Amino acid sequence: MYEWHEAIQKMIDWIELHLTDEPTLMEISRQIGYSPSYCSMQFHRLCGVTIKNYVAGRRLARAAIDLRDTDERILDIAVKYGFSSQEALTRAFKQIFDCTPGAYRRQPVPVPLPIYKVIFFPEHYQALHHGEENEDMVTEARWRLEYIPAHKYLGIWDKKAQNYCEFWEGKDCDRICGIIDSLSHVSDPLVTGHTAGWYLGEDGRRRYLYGTGLVTGYAGEVPEGFELRDIPEGYYVVFFHPPFDFLTENVDVMGRVEELAWHFDLEKEYAGKFAWDEQARPCYQRHYPEGRGYEVLRPVKMK
Repeated sequence: MYEWHEAIQKMIDWIELHLTDEPTLMEISRQIGYSPSYCSMQFHRLCGVTIKNYVAGRRLARAAIDLRDTDERILDIAVKYGFSSQEALTRAFKQIFDCTPGAYRRQPVPVPLPIYKVIFFPEHYQALHHGEENEDMVTEARWRLEYIPAHKYLGIWDKKAQNYCEFWEGKDCDRICGIIDSLSHVSDPLVTGHTAGWYLGEDGRRRYLYGTGLVTGYAGEVPEGFELRDIPEGYYVVFFHPPFDFLTENVDVMGRVEELAWHFDLEKEYAGKFAWDEQARPCYQRHYPEGRGYEVLRPVKMK
């Protein structure tokens, strides 16, 4: 069944490139060569939303970003994303974000932007091709030292979850990711975008967090369920693997990096100059396979 995940992902990618057009169901379904009705059914089954509502949501998200980041007239933005008038955009905007386009432009508060869907994951591909030889680019994980200035971190600090999968149990992924997307204009350049990680819980065990780094001057709203914390400056040992193929190498790469990170002999490798500092600062994850690769950052302090 993995073929349908790949096929629907192609539809999603095509939609993203044509949001300023008037994509019809016929045009969308033509991208994978199946009938419109069958594509519509499979899209709904895998994405949990109809094609029509998905397109409408993504257009609204892109309109919000243009309102925030450009000086285009609200009317021009409305027309660009398929709204019949500025009033039509305003009605849709208020229904989803509880504010008008004009108010959002004046003060871009965190809002749950309808997110770009990703439904084609490595496990679908790997299950099909298990056992086949593959010429990959996976290498040994390495490490380096990196300094990150003081910043703020807006996220959800889960008190039970210890990993990514456990974190998302019972949570509204679309809402959380949409809110993080809406804060890209005030994100910290070194802890930017969707940045997950671990912090030490009250019992001394690592618990999972998910959110984004923000500039130190951020004083905006804190969405329900999120917490804003000040993170001190300091050094991190960054355990990393360079860019790799997400579909075929993700599991292997993450395993190698995390094996090195959690079993690293800090005393030996840095001649006793550093000690772990996870009581004061969280560990971070950077997961951008084709761009940056995979990194786990563990905080340290100088002795």
